[in-house]
Amino acid sequence: MATTSAHDIAAGVAAGKISARTVVDEHLARIDARENDIHAFNLVTADAARTHADQIDADVKAGRPVGPLAGVPIALKDNLCTHGVDTTCSSRILQGWKPPYDATVVSRLRAAGAVVVGKTNLDEFAMGSSTENSAFGPTRNPLDISRVPGGSSGGSAAAVAAGFSSVSLGSDTGGSIRQPAAMCGVVGVKPTYGMVSRYGLVAYASSLDQIGPFATNVADAALVTEVIAGHDPMDSTSIPQPVPSLVSAVTQGVAGMRIGRVTDLPSGAEPEVVAQLDAAFAALAAAGATIVDVTLPSLSYALTAYYIIAPAEASSNLARFDGVRYGLRVPAVDTNAMYGATRAAGFGDEVKRRIMLGTYALSAGYYDAYYGKALKVRRLIANDFNKAYESVDTILMPTSPVVAFPFGDKADDPMSMYLCDIYTIPTNLAGHAAMSVPFGTGAHGLPVGIQVLAPALGEVAMFRVGGALEIAAGSQS
Repeated sequence: MATTSAHDIAAGVAAGKISARTVVDEHLARIDARENDIHAFNLVTADAARTHADQIDADVKAGRPVGPLAGVPIALKDNLCTHGVDTTCSSRILQGWKPPYDATVVSRLRAAGAVVVGKTNLDEFAMGSSTENSAFGPTRNPLDISRVPGGSSGGSAAAVAAGFSSVSLGSDTGGSIRQPAAMCGVVGVKPTYGMVSRYGLVAYASSLDQIGPFATNVADAALVTEVIAGHDPMDSTSIPQPVPSLVSAVTQGVAGMRIGRVTDLPSGAEPEVVAQLDAAFAALAAAGATIVDVTLPSLSYALTAYYIIAPAEASSNLARFDGVRYGLRVPAVDTNAMYGATRAAGFGDEVKRRIMLGTYALSAGYYDAYYGKALKVRRLIANDFNKAYESVDTILMPTSPVVAFPFGDKADDPMSMYLCDIYTIPTNLAGHAAMSVPFGTGAHGLPVGIQVLAPALGEVAMFRVGGALEIAAGSQS
Protein backbone atom coordinates (compact mmCIF):
# COMPACT_ATOMS: atom_id res chain seq x y z
CA MET A 1 0.00 0.00 0.00
CA ALA A 2 1.68 3.21 -1.19
CA THR A 3 -0.37 5.76 0.71
CA THR A 4 -1.37 6.40 4.29
CA SER A 5 -3.88 9.11 3.32
CA ALA A 6 -7.12 8.66 5.27
CA HIS A 7 -9.18 9.69 2.24
CA ASP A 8 -7.49 7.12 0.00
CA ILE A 9 -7.70 4.31 2.57
CA ALA A 10 -11.39 4.93 3.32
CA ALA A 11 -12.29 5.12 -0.36
CA GLY A 12 -10.37 1.94 -1.15
CA VAL A 13 -11.88 -0.01 1.75
CA ALA A 14 -15.44 1.16 1.02
CA ALA A 15 -15.08 0.18 -2.63
CA GLY A 16 -13.68 -3.24 -1.76
CA LYS A 17 -10.39 -2.49 -3.54
CA ILE A 18 -8.38 -3.11 -0.38
CA SER A 19 -9.33 -4.83 2.86
CA ALA A 20 -9.33 -3.00 6.18
CA ARG A 21 -7.43 -5.96 7.60
CA THR A 22 -4.63 -5.51 5.06
CA VAL A 23 -4.38 -1.80 5.89
CA VAL A 24 -4.26 -2.44 9.62
CA ASP A 25 -1.72 -5.27 9.27
CA GLU A 26 0.58 -3.01 7.23
CA HIS A 27 0.45 -0.27 9.85
CA LEU A 28 1.02 -2.77 12.68
CA ALA A 29 4.06 -4.07 10.78
CA ARG A 30 5.47 -0.54 10.69
CA ILE A 31 4.90 -0.27 14.43
CA ASP A 32 6.70 -3.57 14.99
CA ALA A 33 9.65 -2.35 12.89
CA ARG A 34 10.26 1.04 14.54
CA GLU A 35 8.32 1.39 17.80
CA ASN A 36 11.23 0.27 19.98
CA ASP A 37 13.26 3.21 18.64
CA ILE A 38 10.49 5.82 18.75
CA HIS A 39 8.17 4.83 21.64
CA ALA A 40 5.12 6.60 20.22
CA PHE A 41 2.75 4.29 22.11
CA ASN A 42 1.99 3.41 25.70
CA LEU A 43 -0.16 0.54 24.42
CA VAL A 44 -0.64 -1.04 20.99
CA THR A 45 -4.09 -2.64 20.65
CA ALA A 46 -3.22 -4.99 17.81
CA ASP A 47 -5.77 -7.75 18.49
CA ALA A 48 -8.69 -5.34 18.93
CA ALA A 49 -7.64 -3.47 15.77
CA ARG A 50 -7.61 -6.65 13.69
CA THR A 51 -11.01 -7.69 15.05
CA HIS A 52 -12.52 -4.30 14.17
CA ALA A 53 -10.92 -4.36 10.71
CA ASP A 54 -12.42 -7.82 10.05
CA GLN A 55 -15.86 -6.48 11.05
CA ILE A 56 -15.50 -3.59 8.60
CA ASP A 57 -14.52 -5.99 5.81
CA ALA A 58 -17.58 -8.13 6.61
CA ASP A 59 -19.79 -5.02 6.42
CA VAL A 60 -18.33 -4.07 3.03
CA LYS A 61 -18.82 -7.61 1.71
CA ALA A 62 -22.44 -7.67 2.92
CA GLY A 63 -23.18 -4.28 1.36
CA ARG A 64 -23.75 -2.60 4.72
CA PRO A 65 -22.78 1.08 4.95
CA VAL A 66 -19.35 1.94 6.31
CA GLY A 67 -18.32 5.35 7.57
CA PRO A 68 -16.14 8.09 6.07
CA LEU A 69 -13.07 6.73 7.90
CA ALA A 70 -13.65 3.06 7.07
CA GLY A 71 -10.54 1.06 7.85
CA VAL A 72 -8.41 4.12 8.65
CA PRO A 73 -5.87 3.34 11.42
CA ILE A 74 -5.96 5.97 14.17
CA ALA A 75 -3.89 6.45 17.32
CA LEU A 76 -5.37 8.09 20.43
CA LYS A 77 -3.53 10.24 22.95
CA ASP A 78 -3.52 8.34 26.23
CA ASN A 79 -5.61 10.96 28.04
CA LEU A 80 -8.73 10.03 26.02
CA CYS A 81 -10.94 7.50 27.79
CA THR A 82 -11.32 4.17 26.00
CA HIS A 83 -13.74 1.61 27.41
CA GLY A 84 -11.89 -1.27 29.06
CA VAL A 85 -8.49 -0.14 27.71
CA ASP A 86 -5.72 1.29 29.89
CA THR A 87 -5.83 5.11 29.98
CA THR A 88 -2.85 6.39 31.95
CA CYS A 89 -2.17 10.02 30.93
CA SER A 90 1.45 8.75 31.03
CA SER A 91 1.31 8.94 34.83
CA ARG A 92 2.09 6.33 37.48
CA ILE A 93 -0.98 7.49 39.39
CA LEU A 94 -3.30 6.11 36.66
CA GLN A 95 -1.26 3.08 35.62
CA GLY A 96 -3.63 0.18 34.94
CA TRP A 97 -6.83 2.26 35.06
CA LYS A 98 -9.44 1.06 32.56
CA PRO A 99 -12.28 3.57 31.99
CA PRO A 100 -15.86 2.24 32.03
CA TYR A 101 -16.79 4.36 28.99
CA ASP A 102 -15.48 5.85 25.73
CA ALA A 103 -14.79 9.54 25.22
CA THR A 104 -17.30 11.09 22.79
CA VAL A 105 -14.59 11.57 20.15
CA VAL A 106 -13.64 7.88 20.41
CA SER A 107 -17.27 6.81 19.93
CA ARG A 108 -17.61 9.09 16.90
CA LEU A 109 -14.40 7.81 15.32
CA ARG A 110 -15.41 4.18 15.77
CA ALA A 111 -18.87 4.93 14.33
CA ALA A 112 -17.12 6.48 11.31
CA GLY A 113 -15.14 3.25 10.77
CA ALA A 114 -11.75 4.35 12.13
CA VAL A 115 -9.68 1.53 13.64
CA VAL A 116 -7.85 2.32 16.89
CA VAL A 117 -4.33 0.87 16.82
CA GLY A 118 -3.14 2.15 20.18
CA LYS A 119 -2.83 4.77 22.92
CA THR A 120 0.01 7.26 22.45
CA ASN A 121 2.60 8.59 24.86
CA LEU A 122 2.43 12.16 26.19
CA ASP A 123 3.93 14.51 28.73
CA GLU A 124 2.32 13.42 32.00
CA PHE A 125 -1.23 14.82 32.22
CA ALA A 126 -0.41 16.83 29.06
CA MET A 127 2.02 19.06 30.97
CA GLY A 128 5.07 19.68 28.80
CA SER A 129 6.41 20.65 25.40
CA SER A 130 8.74 17.77 24.58
CA THR A 131 7.19 14.44 25.71
CA GLU A 132 10.17 14.04 28.05
CA ASN A 133 7.86 14.18 31.10
CA SER A 134 6.16 10.81 30.58
CA ALA A 135 6.37 8.33 33.45
CA PHE A 136 6.99 5.64 30.82
CA GLY A 137 9.94 7.25 29.05
CA PRO A 138 10.24 9.81 26.25
CA THR A 139 8.98 9.62 22.68
CA ARG A 140 11.57 10.23 19.97
CA ASN A 141 11.12 12.26 16.79
CA PRO A 142 10.85 9.87 13.81
CA LEU A 143 12.78 12.35 11.64
CA ASP A 144 15.77 12.34 14.03
CA ILE A 145 15.59 10.08 17.08
CA SER A 146 18.16 12.19 18.95
CA ARG A 147 15.54 14.97 19.10
CA VAL A 148 12.20 15.52 20.83
CA PRO A 149 8.92 15.24 18.92
CA GLY A 150 7.45 18.24 20.77
CA GLY A 151 4.67 17.95 23.31
CA SER A 152 2.54 17.27 25.04
CA SER A 153 0.97 15.18 22.25
CA GLY A 154 4.38 13.99 21.04
CA GLY A 155 3.34 10.34 20.75
CA SER A 156 0.37 11.20 18.52
CA ALA A 157 2.51 13.42 16.27
CA ALA A 158 5.27 10.78 16.06
CA ALA A 159 2.76 8.02 15.25
CA VAL A 160 1.56 9.90 12.16
CA ALA A 161 5.05 11.07 11.13
CA ALA A 162 6.36 7.48 11.35
CA GLY A 163 3.41 6.02 9.42
CA PHE A 164 2.23 4.02 12.44
CA SER A 165 -1.28 5.43 11.96
CA SER A 166 -2.86 7.38 9.15
CA VAL A 167 -4.22 9.98 11.58
CA SER A 168 -4.22 10.50 15.33
CA LEU A 169 -5.88 12.55 18.04
CA GLY A 170 -4.22 14.83 20.57
CA SER A 171 -5.29 17.47 23.03
CA ASP A 172 -4.22 21.11 22.93
CA THR A 173 -4.19 23.25 26.11
CA GLY A 174 -1.47 25.72 25.11
CA GLY A 175 -0.15 24.32 21.83
CA SER A 176 0.07 20.60 22.56
CA ILE A 177 -1.22 19.61 19.10
CA ARG A 178 0.27 22.35 16.94
CA GLN A 179 3.78 22.44 18.41
CA PRO A 180 4.54 18.70 18.02
CA ALA A 181 2.90 18.79 14.57
CA ALA A 182 5.42 21.47 13.59
CA MET A 183 8.38 19.57 15.02
CA CYS A 184 7.38 16.28 13.36
CA GLY A 185 6.43 17.82 10.01
CA VAL A 186 2.73 16.92 10.03
CA VAL A 187 -0.56 18.85 10.11
CA GLY A 188 -2.12 19.57 13.52
CA VAL A 189 -5.46 21.24 14.27
CA LYS A 190 -6.82 22.89 17.43
CA PRO A 191 -10.51 23.56 16.75
CA THR A 192 -12.54 26.36 18.35
CA TYR A 193 -13.12 25.76 22.06
CA GLY A 194 -16.44 23.91 22.34
CA MET A 195 -16.51 22.69 18.73
CA VAL A 196 -15.29 19.24 19.77
CA SER A 197 -16.64 17.53 22.89
CA ARG A 198 -14.26 17.17 25.84
CA TYR A 199 -16.37 14.42 27.43
CA GLY A 200 -13.94 11.62 28.26
CA LEU A 201 -10.81 13.80 27.98
CA VAL A 202 -8.92 13.64 31.28
CA ALA A 203 -8.83 17.33 32.17
CA TYR A 204 -5.69 19.42 32.53
CA ALA A 205 -7.14 22.97 32.32
CA SER A 206 -10.82 22.75 31.49
CA SER A 207 -11.27 26.26 30.06
CA LEU A 208 -8.34 25.75 27.67
CA ASP A 209 -8.33 22.06 26.66
CA GLN A 210 -9.46 21.10 23.17
CA ILE A 211 -9.19 17.83 21.20
CA GLY A 212 -7.99 17.81 17.60
CA PRO A 213 -6.37 15.70 14.88
CA PHE A 214 -2.92 15.09 13.42
CA ALA A 215 -2.65 14.06 9.76
CA THR A 216 -0.17 13.92 6.90
CA ASN A 217 -2.22 16.37 4.86
CA VAL A 218 -4.73 19.18 5.37
CA ALA A 219 -7.68 17.36 3.75
CA ASP A 220 -7.35 14.40 6.13
CA ALA A 221 -7.18 16.77 9.11
CA ALA A 222 -10.37 18.44 7.87
CA LEU A 223 -12.12 15.07 7.48
CA VAL A 224 -11.26 13.93 11.02
CA THR A 225 -12.30 17.31 12.43
CA GLU A 226 -15.68 16.96 10.70
CA VAL A 227 -16.15 13.49 12.20
CA ILE A 228 -15.32 14.41 15.80
CA ALA A 229 -16.91 17.89 15.90
CA GLY A 230 -20.50 18.78 16.70
CA HIS A 231 -22.71 19.28 19.70
CA ASP A 232 -22.58 16.81 22.59
CA PRO A 233 -25.06 17.10 25.47
CA MET A 234 -22.50 15.34 27.70
CA ASP A 235 -20.25 18.43 27.53
CA SER A 236 -21.77 21.62 28.94
CA THR A 237 -19.28 23.75 26.98
CA SER A 238 -20.15 22.09 23.65
CA ILE A 239 -21.38 24.55 21.01
CA PRO A 240 -24.90 23.65 19.80
CA GLN A 241 -24.24 24.30 16.12
CA PRO A 242 -23.90 22.05 13.07
CA VAL A 243 -20.41 21.48 11.68
CA PRO A 244 -19.71 23.19 8.35
CA SER A 245 -18.12 21.31 5.45
CA LEU A 246 -14.42 21.59 6.13
CA VAL A 247 -13.08 19.15 3.53
CA SER A 248 -14.56 21.22 0.69
CA ALA A 249 -12.93 24.37 2.13
CA VAL A 250 -9.43 22.91 1.67
CA THR A 251 -9.50 23.33 -2.11
CA GLN A 252 -11.28 26.71 -2.31
CA GLY A 253 -8.09 28.77 -2.51
CA VAL A 254 -7.38 32.13 -0.89
CA ALA A 255 -8.26 34.58 -3.67
CA GLY A 256 -9.84 37.65 -2.07
CA MET A 257 -8.94 36.62 1.51
CA ARG A 258 -7.23 38.98 3.93
CA ILE A 259 -4.31 37.44 5.86
CA GLY A 260 -3.01 39.19 8.97
CA ARG A 261 0.69 39.78 9.60
CA VAL A 262 1.37 40.64 13.26
CA THR A 263 3.75 43.61 13.41
CA ASP A 264 4.34 43.36 17.18
CA LEU A 265 4.94 39.60 17.33
CA PRO A 266 7.03 38.56 20.37
CA SER A 267 10.64 37.96 19.34
CA GLY A 268 12.58 34.76 19.85
CA ALA A 269 11.99 32.75 16.67
CA GLU A 270 15.02 31.29 14.91
CA PRO A 271 16.00 33.20 11.71
CA GLU A 272 15.11 30.20 9.53
CA VAL A 273 11.61 30.08 11.06
CA VAL A 274 11.11 33.80 10.35
CA ALA A 275 12.32 33.25 6.78
CA GLN A 276 9.73 30.50 6.22
CA LEU A 277 7.00 32.73 7.65
CA ASP A 278 7.97 35.45 5.15
CA ALA A 279 7.92 32.86 2.35
CA ALA A 280 4.44 31.74 3.45
CA PHE A 281 3.13 35.31 3.25
CA ALA A 282 4.66 35.69 -0.22
CA ALA A 283 3.09 32.42 -1.39
CA LEU A 284 -0.38 33.41 -0.15
CA ALA A 285 -0.08 36.84 -1.79
CA ALA A 286 0.88 35.13 -5.05
CA ALA A 287 -2.22 32.92 -4.67
CA GLY A 288 -4.49 35.97 -4.54
CA ALA A 289 -4.67 36.88 -0.85
CA THR A 290 -4.11 40.38 0.53
CA ILE A 291 -1.60 40.68 3.38
CA VAL A 292 -2.74 43.15 6.05
CA ASP A 293 -0.63 44.34 8.99
CA VAL A 294 -2.32 43.94 12.40
CA THR A 295 -1.26 44.50 16.01
CA LEU A 296 -1.89 42.33 19.07
CA PRO A 297 -0.58 44.49 21.94
CA SER A 298 -1.44 42.05 24.75
CA LEU A 299 0.30 39.07 23.13
CA SER A 300 3.51 39.54 25.12
CA TYR A 301 1.57 38.87 28.35
CA ALA A 302 -0.02 35.62 27.13
CA LEU A 303 2.68 33.25 28.41
CA THR A 304 2.56 34.77 31.91
CA ALA A 305 -1.23 34.67 32.10
CA TYR A 306 -1.34 31.07 30.80
CA TYR A 307 1.13 29.80 33.40
CA ILE A 308 -1.14 31.13 36.14
CA ILE A 309 -4.51 30.10 34.71
CA ALA A 310 -3.57 26.60 33.50
CA PRO A 311 -1.80 25.47 36.72
CA ALA A 312 -4.65 26.95 38.79
CA GLU A 313 -7.16 24.81 36.91
CA ALA A 314 -4.81 21.82 37.09
CA SER A 315 -4.50 22.08 40.87
CA SER A 316 -8.28 21.79 41.05
CA ASN A 317 -8.70 19.10 38.38
CA LEU A 318 -5.91 16.84 39.64
CA ALA A 319 -7.25 16.83 43.20
CA ARG A 320 -9.45 13.89 42.13
CA PHE A 321 -6.37 11.64 41.97
CA ASP A 322 -6.20 10.72 45.62
CA GLY A 323 -5.74 6.94 45.74
CA VAL A 324 -9.36 6.35 46.77
CA ARG A 325 -11.40 5.93 43.60
CA TYR A 326 -9.03 4.74 40.90
CA GLY A 327 -5.38 4.27 40.01
CA LEU A 328 -2.41 4.00 42.33
CA ARG A 329 -2.83 3.73 46.11
CA VAL A 330 0.12 3.81 48.51
CA PRO A 331 -0.92 2.37 51.94
CA ALA A 332 -0.37 4.62 54.95
CA VAL A 333 -1.40 4.96 58.61
CA ASP A 334 -4.41 7.19 57.90
CA THR A 335 -6.33 8.74 55.01
CA ASN A 336 -4.42 12.04 54.85
CA ALA A 337 -1.09 10.24 54.93
CA MET A 338 -2.34 7.95 52.15
CA TYR A 339 -3.27 10.98 50.01
CA GLY A 340 0.19 12.45 50.44
CA ALA A 341 2.08 9.19 49.86
CA THR A 342 0.00 8.31 46.79
CA ARG A 343 0.47 11.71 45.16
CA ALA A 344 4.16 11.87 46.02
CA ALA A 345 4.72 8.49 44.35
CA GLY A 346 2.20 8.93 41.54
CA PHE A 347 2.88 12.41 40.15
CA GLY A 348 6.07 13.39 38.32
CA ASP A 349 8.15 16.52 38.93
CA GLU A 350 6.56 18.74 36.27
CA VAL A 351 3.03 17.87 37.41
CA LYS A 352 3.98 18.60 41.03
CA ARG A 353 5.54 21.91 39.94
CA ARG A 354 2.34 23.02 38.21
CA ILE A 355 0.05 21.85 41.01
CA MET A 356 2.10 23.89 43.48
CA LEU A 357 2.09 26.93 41.17
CA GLY A 358 -1.66 26.72 40.75
CA THR A 359 -2.41 26.12 44.40
CA TYR A 360 -0.29 29.14 45.33
CA ALA A 361 -2.04 31.37 42.74
CA LEU A 362 -5.44 30.37 44.14
CA SER A 363 -4.54 30.71 47.81
CA ALA A 364 -5.99 33.34 50.13
CA GLY A 365 -4.26 36.68 49.73
CA TYR A 366 -2.86 35.86 46.28
CA TYR A 367 -6.01 35.03 44.28
CA ASP A 368 -6.71 38.61 43.17
CA ALA A 369 -3.05 39.50 42.71
CA TYR A 370 -2.33 36.55 40.41
CA TYR A 371 -5.32 34.54 39.18
CA GLY A 372 -7.72 37.49 38.99
CA LYS A 373 -5.17 39.60 37.12
CA ALA A 374 -4.40 36.73 34.70
CA LEU A 375 -8.09 36.47 33.83
CA LYS A 376 -8.12 40.19 32.99
CA VAL A 377 -5.12 39.71 30.69
CA ARG A 378 -6.95 36.81 29.05
CA ARG A 379 -9.85 39.15 28.29
CA LEU A 380 -7.49 41.76 26.82
CA ILE A 381 -5.92 39.13 24.54
CA ALA A 382 -9.35 38.02 23.29
CA ASN A 383 -10.29 41.66 22.69
CA ASP A 384 -7.09 42.27 20.69
CA PHE A 385 -7.79 39.23 18.52
CA ASN A 386 -11.40 40.30 17.96
CA LYS A 387 -10.25 43.77 16.87
CA ALA A 388 -7.69 42.28 14.48
CA TYR A 389 -10.29 39.95 12.95
CA GLU A 390 -12.38 42.99 12.00
CA SER A 391 -9.84 43.65 9.25
CA VAL A 392 -8.54 40.14 8.41
CA ASP A 393 -9.96 36.63 7.90
CA THR A 394 -7.00 34.74 9.37
CA ILE A 395 -3.63 35.49 10.94
CA LEU A 396 -0.30 33.82 10.19
CA MET A 397 2.53 33.34 12.68
CA PRO A 398 5.14 30.68 13.48
CA THR A 399 3.94 27.58 15.31
CA SER A 400 7.14 27.05 17.28
CA PRO A 401 10.02 29.52 17.62
CA VAL A 402 12.47 26.64 17.18
CA VAL A 403 12.71 23.36 15.29
CA ALA A 404 12.87 20.05 17.16
CA PHE A 405 15.64 20.28 19.76
CA PRO A 406 17.90 17.54 21.23
CA PHE A 407 16.80 15.57 24.29
CA GLY A 408 17.75 17.27 27.54
CA ASP A 409 18.36 20.61 25.81
CA LYS A 410 15.71 22.42 27.86
CA ALA A 411 14.91 19.85 30.56
CA ASP A 412 16.74 21.74 33.35
CA ASP A 413 15.29 25.13 32.43
CA PRO A 414 11.48 25.17 32.75
CA MET A 415 11.21 28.77 31.48
CA SER A 416 13.11 27.91 28.30
CA MET A 417 10.72 24.98 27.77
CA TYR A 418 7.65 27.14 28.43
CA LEU A 419 8.83 29.66 25.79
CA CYS A 420 8.36 26.95 23.13
CA ASP A 421 4.63 27.70 23.39
CA ILE A 422 4.88 31.49 23.07
CA TYR A 423 3.08 31.57 19.69
CA THR A 424 0.47 28.88 20.40
CA ILE A 425 -0.80 29.83 23.87
CA PRO A 426 -2.69 33.03 22.85
CA THR A 427 -5.19 31.07 20.74
CA ASN A 428 -6.11 28.84 23.69
CA LEU A 429 -6.62 31.84 25.94
CA ALA A 430 -8.97 33.37 23.35
CA GLY A 431 -10.78 30.05 22.63
CA HIS A 432 -10.20 30.45 18.89
CA ALA A 433 -9.21 28.03 16.11
CA ALA A 434 -5.66 27.42 14.88
CA MET A 435 -3.71 24.85 12.88
CA SER A 436 -0.08 24.11 12.05
CA VAL A 437 0.91 23.30 8.46
CA PRO A 438 4.43 22.07 7.54
CA PHE A 439 6.17 24.72 5.44
CA GLY A 440 9.77 24.18 4.46
CA THR A 441 12.70 23.44 6.73
CA GLY A 442 14.83 25.34 9.19
CA ALA A 443 18.00 24.61 11.15
CA HIS A 444 19.50 21.13 10.60
CA GLY A 445 17.03 20.53 7.74
CA LEU A 446 14.21 19.95 10.25
CA PRO A 447 10.60 20.92 9.48
CA VAL A 448 9.08 24.32 10.25
CA GLY A 449 5.38 24.70 11.00
CA ILE A 450 3.40 27.78 9.99
CA GLN A 451 0.38 28.51 12.16
CA VAL A 452 -2.94 29.65 10.69
CA LEU A 453 -5.11 31.39 13.29
CA ALA A 454 -8.81 32.09 12.81
CA PRO A 455 -11.59 33.55 14.98
CA ALA A 456 -14.04 31.36 16.91
CA LEU A 457 -15.85 29.06 14.45
CA GLY A 458 -13.58 30.34 11.67
CA GLU A 459 -12.51 26.83 10.64
CA VAL A 460 -13.65 27.22 7.01
CA ALA A 461 -11.34 30.20 6.46
CA MET A 462 -8.56 28.43 8.39
CA PHE A 463 -8.73 25.31 6.22
CA ARG A 464 -8.82 27.42 3.03
CA VAL A 465 -5.53 29.03 4.02
CA GLY A 466 -4.11 25.71 5.25
CA GLY A 467 -4.87 24.09 1.91
CA ALA A 468 -3.20 26.92 0.01
CA LEU A 469 -0.11 26.75 2.25
CA GLU A 470 0.16 23.02 1.64
CA ILE A 471 0.10 23.54 -2.13
CA ALA A 472 2.72 26.29 -1.85
CA ALA A 473 4.93 24.13 0.38
CA GLY A 474 4.73 21.32 -2.20
CA SER A 475 5.81 23.57 -5.03
CA GLN A 476 8.60 25.00 -2.86
CA SER A 477 10.18 21.61 -2.13
